[in-house]
Amino acid sequence: MNSREQQLKAIDRLLTIMDELREKCPWDKKQTLESLRHLTIEETYELADAIIANDLEEIKKELGDLLLHISFYAKIGSEKNSFDIADVANTICDKLIHRHPHIYGDITVNNEEDVKKNWEQLKLKEKGTTSILQGVPNALPAMVKANRIQEKVAAVGFDWEHPEQVWEKVQEELSELNEEFKKGHQDKIEAEFGDVLFSMVNYARHMGINPENALERTNKKFKKRFEYLENQTLKNKQNISDLSLKEMDVYWEEAKKLD
Repeated sequence: MNSREQQLKAIDRLLTIMDELREKCPWDKKQTLESLRHLTIEETYELADAIIANDLEEIKKELGDLLLHISFYAKIGSEKNSFDIADVANTICDKLIHRHPHIYGDITVNNEEDVKKNWEQLKLKEKGTTSILQGVPNALPAMVKANRIQEKVAAVGFDWEHPEQVWEKVQEELSELNEEFKKGHQDKIEAEFGDVLFSMVNYARHMGINPENALERTNKKFKKRFEYLENQTLKNKQNISDLSLKEMDVYWEEAKKLD
């Protein structure tokens, strides 16, 4: 691996290239904080894909793309005389030191849960807010948001004590959903379905599973199997829409064996 000196030299090289691109490249010169926003979100999802695939080479590349975006934002900030890359780095360094008093102060912790509780309490003091949930971005996808909400309230002790209790709650919510489905009240069905999903996210958390990662893993598995089904129908000169579900299931079972 590279030495600290080599690492710093590489960051300096990136900042120099960013300066040159901002000065000379028509596309780079045109970009703003707002125009880069959706691209940054896209890059973040691409990194997430690489992590799920456990593709270390791709993770390295996607981290580079995100690092480019960070340097880009910092460059624009410096042009506005608002902040530069040193301010960005020092701000997070100061935050990390402040939020780790068990490392840089005289606070004693017993475990990871103590660290999380201290972190949330310090955040409340820093931001002058009265609710830990104010730190959950509104724009997060619903499942990610549910997970973050539950993590945050659990950090201050609002949580089930045992996974078995959460599973009982899941079963309770499923029963309520089934009852509303029988009655045919669409609005209530949607509400109860949301409760089921929320409780399942909570159950995943108690099992040490990230629900977003788990669902995306299944998405990829389903996609791979269905594409196998499509390829086999083409290979056998069949039209997939003409196949019965039973015929499709033959290919599906073949695909499952290839997982």
